[in-house]
This record gives sequence, C-alpha cells and structure tokens, in this order.
Amino acid sequence: MSVRTVPPFRADHVGSFLRPKYLLDAREQAAAGRIDAAQLRTVEDRAIAEVVALQQEAGLKSITDGEFRRTYFHLDFLEQLGGVRTGAPATVRREDGTEELAPPAIEVVGKVSHVKDIQRADFEYLKSVTAPGCTPKVTIPSPTMLHFRGGRAGISRAHYPELEPGFYEDVARAEGDELRSRFDAGCRYVQLDDTNLAYLCDDRMREAARRRGDDPDELPHRYAQFVNRVAAHKPAGMTLAIHLCRGNFKSTWAAQGSYEPVAQALLSEMDVDAYFLEYDDARSGDFKPLRFLPKNKIVVLGLVTTKLGELEKKDDLKRRIEDAARYAPLDQLCLSPQCGFSSTVHGNVIQVEAQRAKLALVIETAREVWGDA
Repeated sequence: MSVRTVPPFRADHVGSFLRPKYLLDAREQAAAGRIDAAQLRTVEDRAIAEVVALQQEAGLKSITDGEFRRTYFHLDFLEQLGGVRTGAPATVRREDGTEELAPPAIEVVGKVSHVKDIQRADFEYLKSVTAPGCTPKVTIPSPTMLHFRGGRAGISRAHYPELEPGFYEDVARAEGDELRSRFDAGCRYVQLDDTNLAYLCDDRMREAARRRGDDPDELPHRYAQFVNRVAAHKPAGMTLAIHLCRGNFKSTWAAQGSYEPVAQALLSEMDVDAYFLEYDDARSGDFKPLRFLPKNKIVVLGLVTTKLGELEKKDDLKRRIEDAARYAPLDQLCLSPQCGFSSTVHGNVIQVEAQRAKLALVIETAREVWGDA
C-alpha cells in the first residue's frame, strides 16, 4: 500500500480540540473587559503551542491550531466578510422539557467581499510552532453556509435581485481571496467545513428546504458548483478538502441519513481533492455511496466518534475499513475521527484523556492497515 506524503494523510483529523480551562477563563475575562485583545492573544498562543505539541507527539502529520481563536467554527469567519451579518446560536426548549440548539442567524445584507486577511496571522503563528515534516492545516466554512440556513429570504434582494451569477461569484471570489492570502503565507492544506450537504441527507432537513422554496434534489448539484467556483480560485499546490458535518454541538447531532441523496454531486461533480465523511454510527448509512468516488480523489473515513468517550475497538475499525473498500479502493481511503472535538468553544462531552486516546487509536489503526501513519 502506498505511503501518502501529501495531505490528507492515512491518519488525519478534522481540526478542533477541547479548549483548556485557562483559555476559557481568559476568553471570559476578555469579554468582561478585564484583559485586552493582545493579552488574550498571548494566552491563545500558549494554548495553541500546547495543542500543536499534543498532535505532534501523538504522531499526526496534519497539524491545526485546534480552532482555539474561535467561538464557533463558522461564524467567526463569516462575520468578517463584507456584506455578512451573523448572530449567535440560541437554545430552544421543547414542550417535553428538553433543549434544542436553534441554528444561528446568517444574513447577507450587502455585497459579499473579502475586505481583509481573515486568518493569515493565525496561520503564520501556527506555521511558526509546527515542526518540520508536519503540515499545518486550516479550516474555513463552506460557501454554502451563506445560502442554506436562510435560503433566498436570507440574502438581500436589494444587492442580489438574482442569485445567479452575482451572489455565487462574489462569495466564491471572497473565499478565493482568503485562500490566496493563506497560500502566500505558506498554507498548503485547507478544509472547507460544510453542514448543508449532510443535512440534505435527512428527510426533515429536505422538507425544510422545500418550505424555503428550494428543491432538495437540485441543491446538491448547485452546491457542488458553488464549491467548484471557490476551488477555481485555489492556488496550484494547495490541497482543498471538504468535511461534511451532521451537527456536533456539545456532542449532539442534527441530521441523519445515507449519503445517497448527495453522493453523485458530492463525489463526482465537486472539484475538491478529498472528503472527510462522518461514519461513526448508523446515522450515516452504509458505504455504497462511495461507488461514485473518482480515481483521483480521497475519502477520509470518520469512523471514530468525537461525541462519546468510549474507545472504539481496533478490529471493528479494520472491518469497517474493509467494508468501505468494497466500494472505493483501499488506497483512496484514510481514517480520522468523525468530527472535531470542539466545533464550538463549549466542547463535546468528552475528556481530554479520551481525546488523546482516540487520536492514538486512529494512528495505530492507520499504521496497521496502510503501513504509514
């Protein structure tokens, strides 16, 4: 089996990690005005250096900053684009007394543009503390995040009377400008984080899209083309991956269902280099959708859950990898946790020790299956 010297690696990961308490405390102090932005950044730098060391000591080749400078995986980025206004997620109490997270408001209120380098300085610090032989990786929200939550109603008609081509082109250009900014700083590995294609696997979400005036059978193909417009701006030499998330707030999930409704658009039509797909439990269906994977693409199987602390069995992971290889060549597969350990600042309901153990399991399993990790 061939050794992968370029990302994604046989043992990879989605990106976010549990925040240490001293970082959470510093964020609270900054919010209360007791420390300034420069003081908070110094604390963030310390925490990032530590989480980079954790990843490198575990044996990972792709290294992230744990998303330690963010509150939410998507809002912190999107709100820095010109023309975008975001809100915070809210908790809604159901009639039975349980609570459900309501999606955050994301509105396009003007022409979308890249008005500044959003995460270049963050990447430059990550690169400075990443050891030679490892690849610093950064994540940004998928462009579809600016359409799916609100649909046509969430996008200013005054600025975009028609979505095609203006809205899609402006968003793609804005994200493309950020890709080039990072590339110029030395970034060679970027992951788009997308919930919406995964949500279109869920019957409830598909019906909600219909109520907003969208066709859930047409949307995956439109979104594939939307991502392709961003990919067209990708500098040569940069790996662009996409992660499909089914919800990960405090170990909860929002969507379920086989990838079948989106598989052809996702795997055959989208111009990205790799796919991080969640397959940690039965909610994601079987591996048959992988039959659409072209010969030049990689799927990273998210078989190890980040939602629960219980450690998976290595033999079970190997059997599932063998099952997936019935539909896509083993050489085009890799292994990772299903999502990040902390898609928001709040973190999943899992201990730091379990987080470390799950990374070790991914690396050991990859080494035994493919020979390199």
